[in-house]
Amino acid sequence: MRNFYKTALTLLLSCAFVLNEGEASAFQFKNPFKKNKVKTETPLNTENKTEEETKEQTAVYMHDSSDEDDESNAVHIKEVEIFGNNLIETSFIKGQISSKDGYPFIRSNVANDLTKLYKTGYFTQKIRALPIKLDDGNVKLRIIVDENPPVEGFFIIGNDSLSTFEIMNILKDLEGKPQNILALNAAIENIQELYASKGYILAKVTGLTDDPDNFITIRINEGIIGDIKVEGNHKTKDFIVKRNILQTPGEVYNENLMRADIMRLMGTQAFKDVQRDIKLNEETGLYDVIVNLDEQRTGRISLGVGVDSGSGFFGSVGFGENNFRGLGQKLNLNVMAGTGVLMHDSSVVRRANLQAELSFLEPHFKSENQSLGFRAFVRNFGSYQVPLAIEERYGGDITISRAFEKSKNLSASFSLGVEDIHLKEGDRTEIENLFNASGVSLAERDKQLEGGFYFRAIPSLIYDTRDNVINTRHGVLAKISLEEALSFSDADSYGKLNGVLKKFVPVGRKSSLVLTARGGGKINGDLPEFASYTLGGPYSLRGFNLADVGSGKGFMSGSAELRIPIPFMDRITTNSFLNNIRIAGFVDAGKVFGTTLTDRLYDRPGYAVSAGVGARIFIPGLGSINLDYGIPLTNTKGSRSSGFFTFGMGDML
Repeated sequence: MRNFYKTALTLLLSCAFVLNEGEASAFQFKNPFKKNKVKTETPLNTENKTEEETKEQTAVYMHDSSDEDDESNAVHIKEVEIFGNNLIETSFIKGQISSKDGYPFIRSNVANDLTKLYKTGYFTQKIRALPIKLDDGNVKLRIIVDENPPVEGFFIIGNDSLSTFEIMNILKDLEGKPQNILALNAAIENIQELYASKGYILAKVTGLTDDPDNFITIRINEGIIGDIKVEGNHKTKDFIVKRNILQTPGEVYNENLMRADIMRLMGTQAFKDVQRDIKLNEETGLYDVIVNLDEQRTGRISLGVGVDSGSGFFGSVGFGENNFRGLGQKLNLNVMAGTGVLMHDSSVVRRANLQAELSFLEPHFKSENQSLGFRAFVRNFGSYQVPLAIEERYGGDITISRAFEKSKNLSASFSLGVEDIHLKEGDRTEIENLFNASGVSLAERDKQLEGGFYFRAIPSLIYDTRDNVINTRHGVLAKISLEEALSFSDADSYGKLNGVLKKFVPVGRKSSLVLTARGGGKINGDLPEFASYTLGGPYSLRGFNLADVGSGKGFMSGSAELRIPIPFMDRITTNSFLNNIRIAGFVDAGKVFGTTLTDRLYDRPGYAVSAGVGARIFIPGLGSINLDYGIPLTNTKGSRSSGFFTFGMGDML
């Protein structure tokens, strides 16, 4: 390899000589074919002469020629011959030069051609041109090249993150050809670009050795992390920050993994900004990663108002701490009071909706990819599953969630909890009239009002490849869960299986098509009415009241929704709130199975199709507010004859 650098230096010195002397090239020729300037009386003749004699005569002839050109006495190249090449194709060499068969012989062009061939990197400086005079006055141009030693193969040292096979795919075209410093430099750049494309931005080729057996050894420094330092945190403990950084000292630095670590830190909501800096430790040769943090206030007291089809117009007050004790833990207390089911029909008792919930989350329980949460709740509301009944629920649960290391998009959770459910009469007179009119015994009402104390176990699997949780454009979100409710009272135990699949398809530059399929059903026991599946409302079939389509022991539903931004809004303003608003057009369809007594009492159809338009408004810290106006396309009699608005919070799974 030392020969390459020596050759490159010689070329640079030759070019410098040309610039200083005003000559066209480092390779100099004199034109021997200017008839009025020839100083020899004997024409150049190569017949019966050795190659050395021919070269000697040609050199003398050229030296004594004039540099002037004369178009009327132009000498042409009869033939171009290439000698000395063993590995490089003759066609390649001829393709690099401008001197061709039948072209005029011009000494400056030939000199430039030799320079071009040298600059390909395959040949030594011994390249020379030998013009041979022919009897007809033209010339045969013989170009003699001297190839560099061939590359027999490569040894790769230091590659742990990328396989030798991947690197050799870049180098394989150099094997069996003369050593070429230009091609090697290009290959080195390609190797480093391959590393960078996979996130290894510190990886460099640090050594290139030309071995005596014509093998080339390439040494790679992939960029090892020496230490990870945390700066800028005042409240948050260092170990809390570092446990969100999955890269560790001794590993090869990867920018893609660091971006994920930064997003994980931002997801704690404890920081306004997170930046990283990388510095080389000259003593160790390793790289120190400095994580710079800008903490924000994480405690908050919130007051809010909103609207939801299930809770009606509501007000809420809450306390939250997203960095509890500086340990990254989340503590929340929320109390909400609402007017009750909005735009309810005659099956829902007019009653305020009261809810309170206390929750705690340890986002890294025992390991970085595992969390543990606790929750306690109290609810009192007019039931939309059991007609004209008041539901009271008290309970709590504990949930452990874990992301799978080998499949970053797959996670699992397991919840254990207890819930005490009470149902009481909301309007006895109306119920008696309804049952008598339908010819149903009031004994059935007692069964409808059965509650119980339940122990719940709910394992779940979630697969999530969404690109963005606010305005998703592409990806898949799928969840399947099993709920087993064991009764510790006179009520029956039961089990349910639920599933949902959402597919996000990009449309145009900023829009998306959302395809959703949901389903669920009873798998064991006798499903009580308060636990039955319902269709109708903002989270199933829009254009219908809550449960207005029907309730039963199983269901299937699907929807297609096109979401587009407000046209030209991004050209008018850069406000993220306005630019995150989406206009939606949708079609919903669904059917319930194993209908309940309530469906008989209210003559609910059990299936429906609807269509409509709506808006998705993202509120920071609260989530998405969904406003939809749906129009029933089937079962339009009575209260279902025209569409109406539904209001929802978030996107229920």
